[in-house]
Amino acid sequence: MEQLNTIERQQEIVRLTQQLGKVSVKELAERFLVSEVTVRSDLAILDQKKLLVRSRGGAMVNSELSRELSLKEKRHCYSALKQQLGEAVAALIKDGDRVILDSGTTTQQVAANLGYHKDLIVMTNGLNIAMELAQSDEVEVMLTGGLLRKKSMSFYGSLAEKSLRDYNFNKLVLGVDGFDLRSGLTTHFEKEASLNRLMCDIATEIIVVTDSSKFDQQAFHVICATSAIHTLVTDSGIPQAYVEALTKQGVQLHIIEKNNL
Repeated sequence: MEQLNTIERQQEIVRLTQQLGKVSVKELAERFLVSEVTVRSDLAILDQKKLLVRSRGGAMVNSELSRELSLKEKRHCYSALKQQLGEAVAALIKDGDRVILDSGTTTQQVAANLGYHKDLIVMTNGLNIAMELAQSDEVEVMLTGGLLRKKSMSFYGSLAEKSLRDYNFNKLVLGVDGFDLRSGLTTHFEKEASLNRLMCDIATEIIVVTDSSKFDQQAFHVICATSAIHTLVTDSGIPQAYVEALTKQGVQLHIIEKNNL
């Protein structure tokens, strides 16, 4: 296979570990055309980030990996890829749109690329996203309000849900913790799932943005079925089975080539 850079290689190691349950240093070195010393260094870094667990001669899946990562941890995961995803989603937003922008670090990258749009109204439940958008003169920023969940810097609860019901939005940009063909779109936090479901109900078009590490992952709380979404923006690590199934469901796919990252 084509030799990957450090970030791409480490991302792929995490994906393989999740898929296989356990990987060996020797096999990884052969797969990625690097030395075993390099692989051990990768595993040490990923173990420190708690994305996998070092074991004798290799690594195994972290049983706590399904736990929700904090905003600070997420910010360091695949940042270059998230920037590209953010740019791709922003290109789908048109002047004059009325947008709900879900909380999260990938959606924050969307916000960072909306500065050149005009006559936008964006409502968000993400405090970090509101701060990002505050720098854009042409974007009217609205916060849902509600209870602040400091771990993710996102608002939730009845007040947040009520504020959404008072307006009409033509687009929703939604991030997810899990994306599975059978289980649908999922997230770790129950009250966030409730708010996300409402977002899906009131928006005309649902745009989901996620990196390919979320495929075949299932968080506990379901947001909606995959067939409910209109557009998916992701990277070329998406399994072919997902491409085929989602295309049949009528989902419009925008796939970023990982080799360009």
